[in-house]
Amino acid sequence: MSILAPNSQILYREIYNRENQHLFLNSGGNLNIVKSYGFCFVDKRRGDWKKKIKREFRIHASWADLSRPAAVEMQPIESSEQLDQILDSAKELSQPIIIDWMAAWCRKCIYLKPKLEKLAAEFDTKLKFYYVDVNKVPQTLVKRGNISKMPTIQLWKDGEMKAEVIGGHKAWLVIEEVREMIKNFV
Repeated sequence: MSILAPNSQILYREIYNRENQHLFLNSGGNLNIVKSYGFCFVDKRRGDWKKKIKREFRIHASWADLSRPAAVEMQPIESSEQLDQILDSAKELSQPIIIDWMAAWCRKCIYLKPKLEKLAAEFDTKLKFYYVDVNKVPQTLVKRGNISKMPTIQLWKDGEMKAEVIGGHKAWLVIEEVREMIKNFV
């Protein structure tokens, strides 16, 4: 359905035809139609005494904030040298980084990754998010992270690991724990 109408009668007709539908989605935004009933009155001129109800429609439109990305893709770390470079650049910027230690076969890791990418969009200017696939990197890198369970999300600051969340439970709980961890160090 097109939200923009050349005149109000067309918009009213569209709303009237779909009065049971309360939410319209259109190109990243939504149109909320709140139906409220006004007063009731009885038409005494008619013999069947039907009640008539005055209907009022209030329309509220909201559009998505397109100035910020919805998700930021996490960058892979594939070697110890690359981790050293990332930690050095983060130290120069005095900016912490988040590293998600995961495996391609781990269901919870795969399910958690897009949620972490959405979280990365929230903190886009404050810190960077990276991931390590433990099956594709040398085991010295995995030992350096002191990883025993997956997924493990670590916050590194000033070249050393400051906090971690081991995500063996529901994804929304893990994301909330990671958000709290970030707020404590940013």
